[in-house]
Amino acid sequence: MGWETIHKAEHHGLPPNLEDYAEACARFTWEQARKALDGLPSGRGLNIAHEAVDRHTAGQLRDETALRCLDKRGTVTDLTYAQLQGETNRFANVLRALGAGKGDRVFSLLGRVPELYVVALGTLKNTSVFSPLFPAFGPEPIRERLGLGDGKVLVTSPELYARKVAPIRDELPGLAHVLIVGGYDVPPGTISFREIMEDVAPVFEIPPTDPEDPALLHFTSGTTGRPKGALHVHEAVVAHHATAEFALDLRAGDVFWCTADPGWVTGTSYGIIAPLTHGATLLVDAAEFDVRRWYRTLEEQRVTVWYTAPTALRMLMRYGSEPARGHDLSALRFVASVGEALNPEAVVWGVEAFGLPVHDNWWQTETGAIMISNFAAMDIRPGSMGRPMPGIEVALLERGPDGRALGRADGHVREVEGPGAEGELALRPGWPSMFRGYLHEDARYGEAFAGGWYLTGDVARRDADGYYWFVARADDVIKSAGHLIGPFEVESALMEHPAVAEAGVIGRPDPVAGEIVKAFVTLRPGSEPSEDLRSELIAFGRRRLASLAPREIEFEPHLPHTRSGKVMRRLLKARELGLPEGDVSTLERTP
Repeated sequence: MGWETIHKAEHHGLPPNLEDYAEACARFTWEQARKALDGLPSGRGLNIAHEAVDRHTAGQLRDETALRCLDKRGTVTDLTYAQLQGETNRFANVLRALGAGKGDRVFSLLGRVPELYVVALGTLKNTSVFSPLFPAFGPEPIRERLGLGDGKVLVTSPELYARKVAPIRDELPGLAHVLIVGGYDVPPGTISFREIMEDVAPVFEIPPTDPEDPALLHFTSGTTGRPKGALHVHEAVVAHHATAEFALDLRAGDVFWCTADPGWVTGTSYGIIAPLTHGATLLVDAAEFDVRRWYRTLEEQRVTVWYTAPTALRMLMRYGSEPARGHDLSALRFVASVGEALNPEAVVWGVEAFGLPVHDNWWQTETGAIMISNFAAMDIRPGSMGRPMPGIEVALLERGPDGRALGRADGHVREVEGPGAEGELALRPGWPSMFRGYLHEDARYGEAFAGGWYLTGDVARRDADGYYWFVARADDVIKSAGHLIGPFEVESALMEHPAVAEAGVIGRPDPVAGEIVKAFVTLRPGSEPSEDLRSELIAFGRRRLASLAPREIEFEPHLPHTRSGKVMRRLLKARELGLPEGDVSTLERTP
């Protein structure tokens, strides 16, 4: 795309956790990574909650702030590691009292309130399985996930229960208990979270936990069909800890802000588990995006490491870099992004706004942790996902006409080698946070693997220096006049135009070309839709992209996003063609 390499930045005089990428890759083993964690006392196994909370309470971190929660009014609630241990112990005892044990699924349907984090970690202490739900879900997505996940216990608020759970409660005979957070008069058939927590002791001994015991259940929505429940085990904490050290440069004493909702995997892996395993202070904000509040939070809370989404960065970019420069962000030393590929312009804008580049990384619900990253000690090539984590083996597999790896059915997949290689991104199984199955769907799980590789469904390109570049989801690839066009490249080029804040690109059926490229464009404040601007953008695209350029442009003030930050291209296409929209339960509602 013509962007200059951004050379590695100085990070407040601190040497990065990963200083020499080649050496780290040569020496790293997952067995060695596990030694950075304690394991349960007396060799009783490995439990995520012990590594995140209990092991810190025997040392200097005992009275340090583990969790700092800002409510919507900005009121701060702090929990030290010792307090968090006591509260999570209480919730583990609550589950025991309710008859919920090893492997039973415990769901949360809560905003970003302290009780959510207590529920997550207390569930893991009890060796039950934690599964978070988006508060923005409607009754049907909630019913579907609770049913598919065999939910036994649900923790929610009075408002969410009344609007979203009560209407479907009779359809969930397996849901034995609903606990209500907040309020004193709980609805009939539910239990007061506050009262039952007061009735149990703050002391709990974590039972023996095999590293392969189920721990986390995350639902991921496909373009069609019902959601898939990806199951992760306690061993995943090894990857959470190691990847946060390398990819996020996280360490004890950091104030870490992950803006992702715990209802999706980033908000659990890095919004709960990883920062606590490092002894950081985890900052949580209950409010939704607001540009003034976000900058104020970064300044007042002295955030040192910030993990956010491309959508949020693009929203901040609409206001330029002046608001950032108007705040004291001197504590901030590392900024990272995940959710979808980060446009090169956003990486460069980070330098203008914060004096720091934004470090993009790539992973999936199924991988459970970061797999490819731009590391602190590494030069950044804007638009690149970066290079694989130590311990992760990556390949590009030859693609067929559908964009997916050839030979999937019989396992005879072939790697694509050499500089500029492009193919379906694949990972060699064996990392600790790899999902261990789709709940109740063994066949669907088996289809995710072929020829000794996990098939991601993403198309990527590898350059001569081993940097990977996202091209598209295989089912998003546009097939036009014999070309396979990745929408991300087109979107990034359009965002270089000063009038464009964001773009979403699809293929529209065409009788001659097969498909033509159509772009939906959101404009920056101060720019207005017009035929002249439409023509200007088409011409701009042709200069930048030649035959890959969009032939049609439609102005769209609110592109549809998932709550994890992805532009929902398949929803744009469904609306364009008048097709069923499919599962829209993860759709981010327009602010």
